[in-house]
Amino acid sequence: MKKILFSIYFLGLFMTLSAQQKVGTVLFERKINMHRIIQDDQMRAMMPEFRTSEHILLFSDSVSVYKLVPEDEAPDPFAGGGGGPRVMMRFGADGGDLYKNFAQSKSIQTSELGGKNFLITDSIRQQPWKLSSETKQILGYSCHKATRKINQPMMGMRRVTMTSGGGAPTADTTSKNRPTPKEIEVVAWFADDLISPVGPENYGQLPGVILELNIDNGQTVYTAKEVKKTVDAKELKEPKKGKVVTQQEYMKIMQELMSNQGGPGMMRMRIDN
Repeated sequence: MKKILFSIYFLGLFMTLSAQQKVGTVLFERKINMHRIIQDDQMRAMMPEFRTSEHILLFSDSVSVYKLVPEDEAPDPFAGGGGGPRVMMRFGADGGDLYKNFAQSKSIQTSELGGKNFLITDSIRQQPWKLSSETKQILGYSCHKATRKINQPMMGMRRVTMTSGGGAPTADTTSKNRPTPKEIEVVAWFADDLISPVGPENYGQLPGVILELNIDNGQTVYTAKEVKKTVDAKELKEPKKGKVVTQQEYMKIMQELMSNQGGPGMMRMRIDN
């Protein structure tokens, strides 16, 4: 009888372990409510309410790479028209790939600026998630709910002033005009059988891969559209091409470039966490 019980136990354990997945590729759709982010009525009139894009998350149990899926030569509905200043809006990892090594607690954001490549390095910080017993199915995976609170000024945007006549924009860094941080809620659904602490953008540090993420009650929503059980190991290699800088050093270089340029204006908005 004991032999039978042991056999059943090990069979169940084997089936549980075999069902767990430690490598894979996830295709995400990201939907941003632009009208909730942009406060200026004229800018709102230049763009549709939602901006949708696709992103790929490649992962192993200790390394991940998150990247934007390029659009196929599609016209940019946010570029506006006429001869006024061009407004370019980039969010999070839109400007390059985001590499993470959890064993080394290190992240690297690749970026191209002024014709030069940069590797923006940072540490991976702990994220104080509150786990819930609530579950739901996403693409056939059983997922648990997790929530956390974060502070974001003006929906995570830096205040930028566009100058008239096509001049360079200036970032408002004075404490007097600095927006008051707003506490918002982030809701994540992570898969029990996808064993990796990864997710879209900088979100993660959960017992499984995040397959759905809702920031500030629908302001930004990431939804997994497909999960593959394979990943190209070459795609998980640490990026080496570019100048290594910190986030603060990169922002300084970007501000200097913006202040020196005399052509069409550019505005970069980054959703941080």
